[in-house]
Amino acid sequence: MAANRKVFWIAMTLASALLINGSWIHIKAQLAQWLLQDAWQQTQQDGQLHKPWKWADHWPVARLAVPHLQVDQIVLEGDSGNVLAFAPGHNAQSANPGEPGAVIISGHRDTHFSFLQYLQKGQSIQIETPGKQFRYQVTGSQIVDATQTGVDVAAAVDHLILVTCYPFNSPLAGGTLRYVVTAKPILL
Repeated sequence: MAANRKVFWIAMTLASALLINGSWIHIKAQLAQWLLQDAWQQTQQDGQLHKPWKWADHWPVARLAVPHLQVDQIVLEGDSGNVLAFAPGHNAQSANPGEPGAVIISGHRDTHFSFLQYLQKGQSIQIETPGKQFRYQVTGSQIVDATQTGVDVAAAVDHLILVTCYPFNSPLAGGTLRYVVTAKPILL
């Protein structure tokens, strides 16, 4: 009887550890957005870049909103794995919103950019930078193989490109497929 109890508690401990480990990326992503909101508010008030926590090597540069999907997220500068663990990231080699060229923002398919699968042609995306607001209209989406197709950061066309891994809800990380949403600027 004591052996069965011991096996039960070992199994419960392992199951709990796996559950926490599997949930960690979602917990971290949500907690980070709260801290990033504070840093973004400071940036909006004084126009300076503010790190969300002292040891951060990134900072908020924009706010991305899709009101009809109840999406409201802070975007960080850079699109490294470290940045994307906390928030969507702006590709530093791409244009900034309001500048000529392609604005490229990436995010994880299972956290911040899971909403991309629900965006439809004609729907609106809002981007806010310190002191400025921009609206974009979705023109389409496509699935591409990253080994065959790249996103041209020097593209002369003014548009917003949102990129995430594909397929959505896949239990496997990595892969070469990307889900790409394009949107054109709308004059305010």
